[in-house]
Amino acid sequence: MTQASPPPHRSPNPRPEHPPRGRGRLNLPGVLPIHGRQPLHWLYLGLKDICHSPWLSLAHGLIMAMGGGLMTWLAHDRFWLLTGAVSGFLVVAPVLATSLYAMSRAVERNEAVNLRLLFNTWTQWQTLQNNEPVSYWCLVRFGLLLGLAGTGWVMTSSALIFLLAPVPVHTPMDFIHHVVLNPDSDLFELWLMLGGFMAAPVFASSVVAMPLLLDRQLNTLQAVLTSWKVVLTHPMPMVLWAFLIMGLSMVGILSLFIGLIVIVPMLGHASWHAYRDLVDTRDVPERMPRLETT
Repeated sequence: MTQASPPPHRSPNPRPEHPPRGRGRLNLPGVLPIHGRQPLHWLYLGLKDICHSPWLSLAHGLIMAMGGGLMTWLAHDRFWLLTGAVSGFLVVAPVLATSLYAMSRAVERNEAVNLRLLFNTWTQWQTLQNNEPVSYWCLVRFGLLLGLAGTGWVMTSSALIFLLAPVPVHTPMDFIHHVVLNPDSDLFELWLMLGGFMAAPVFASSVVAMPLLLDRQLNTLQAVLTSWKVVLTHPMPMVLWAFLIMGLSMVGILSLFIGLIVIVPMLGHASWHAYRDLVDTRDVPERMPRLETT
C-alpha cells in the first residue's frame, strides 16, 4: 500500500518557495498572491469539476432549485418573507456547498468521487468530535453563525418593508410597483444599502472559511480571521468575486430557480479553488488523511 501523491495544483500563480515565517498569535495561514482576474479562472475550474462528476454536482443544484421553488410556493403571498428568505439563502450557501468542496478536494487528490464521499462529508463531524482537538464541530458552529446571520437579515428585511412600504406588500408585483418603481419613495435604495451593509461582513467572514474548516485543523475564529485577512489583502479581486457570486445567484433565482441547477455547483466548486489559490496551508495539518490506493 502506498500513499497517493496529489497532482500539482492547477493555479497559474506560483506558491512561495518557503512557508511564511511566523503566522501570528492566532497561527493564521498566510495569504497567497493572485491576479486581479483570478475569480474568472475559479469559475472555469468550477465548470471542470462539474464535468468530472456531473450527476452528483448537478444534483446539488437541483436540490437547491427545488428548495427555492418550494420556498416561493409557500411564501408567494408574503413577499416580505420571500425576499428575506432568498437573501438569507445566499448567506448560508457556503454551508450548503460543503459537499461540493469535498468533491473538488477529492478530484484534486485523485480520490474517488461518489455517494460515500458525500455521506461521510455530512456525517463525519459527529464521529470525529472526540478524536480531534479541533474537530468537525467547527463546521457546525460556523454553520450556526451563518444561520443566525441569515435569520437576522430575514427579520430586518421583513420589518423594513412592512414598516416603510407605502401600502401593504404581499406579492412580487406589489414589491415592484410600490417599492422598486415608486418615484416618491427611497425604500428600495434603503433596502439595497441595508442588504449590502449586512452582507459585506458576512462575505468577508465566509469567503474561504468553510472550505478551510473542512480541509485543515483550524478553529472557527482562525478560519473567520483568515477569511478577513484574504479580503483585506486582495480587496479588488474579492469585490469582483462577490459581484460574480451575487450576479450569478440572481440569474439563477430570476430564471425561476432553474439556473441554480448549474450555478450552485459551479460556485461551490469554484469556491474551493478560490480557497486553494488564496490560502497557504502547507504548514497547517490536514483535518482528514488522504486515502490510500494500491
